[in-house]
Amino acid sequence: MTDPWSPEYTLEEQEAEKLISAQFSEISLSQIKVLGKGFDNTVFMVNNEYVFRFPRRKVAVELLETENRLLPQLYPRLPLEIPEPIFRGEPGNGYPWPFLGYRIVKGCIPGTLTHEQRIKSAVEMAGFLKVLHTYPVSSARTCLVPPDRLHRLNIEKRKMRLVENIEKAKVLKLLPSADEFALYAKTIQHIEVSPVQKLVHGDLHFRNIVIDPQEKICGVIDWGDTHIGHPAVDLSFVYSFFPVEARKIFFGIYGQIDEETEQLARFKAIYTLLFLLLYGADQQHPEVVAGAQEGLLLAVNSF
Repeated sequence: MTDPWSPEYTLEEQEAEKLISAQFSEISLSQIKVLGKGFDNTVFMVNNEYVFRFPRRKVAVELLETENRLLPQLYPRLPLEIPEPIFRGEPGNGYPWPFLGYRIVKGCIPGTLTHEQRIKSAVEMAGFLKVLHTYPVSSARTCLVPPDRLHRLNIEKRKMRLVENIEKAKVLKLLPSADEFALYAKTIQHIEVSPVQKLVHGDLHFRNIVIDPQEKICGVIDWGDTHIGHPAVDLSFVYSFFPVEARKIFFGIYGQIDEETEQLARFKAIYTLLFLLLYGADQQHPEVVAGAQEGLLLAVNSF
């Protein structure tokens, strides 16, 4: 079976440079380098000033278009930096899809972090998600932000894949506390998701945040999975990134959540991190493996 991160089109630096130079004469392109290759996009840094994202799969095109409509509306409202799309490129030179260029969100993707370093960001992240989750849903719909078509919190639908990924990680000797995760997957029951509707980022994890030199979260990137859905999708970050002490700080600002939301958030945290763990191993990214393992240990301590 093809991995979900397998590309339909692989774009190299030289091709990206030609597309950008041909379409955006205002950019005097002096430097371009691959910044990352995710599930959906190949990302290039240009002149240490802009980030360009090129879809690797056709499904990512609609996701980028959603970003292009929504992020300019969110950019001035949110207390943390987010990408601001300022260039929209068209297909060309054999590349089949549109692409986007943004002002760079300054900072770096975190590697492994101590509990103390993680606690530093609880206040900032709580304020960020509180603002995001109170953004008017009607305004998001005007930007054609979709509902959760992937049923990200449907435990019944996703439990088999969860069990499979735990077993894969166990065989590869990647999974800390493997027996605890196997027990969790065996015993977790379907939770009926309440119809609460919020604008959510949709894919909030340690690879989609940016930290500053003081090791505090200063930005949130990769909004391709943004949708209108249940806030537990984003609150999964609380259980995959913050130790217990930081969660208390977070919910003291964000507001308390009910048991249903907590259980759904924990499930989403574990489900997402297992995918990242296997992806990091397959793509030989030890920093992704290490980050996913750290997050899984934090999540398992939530039981």
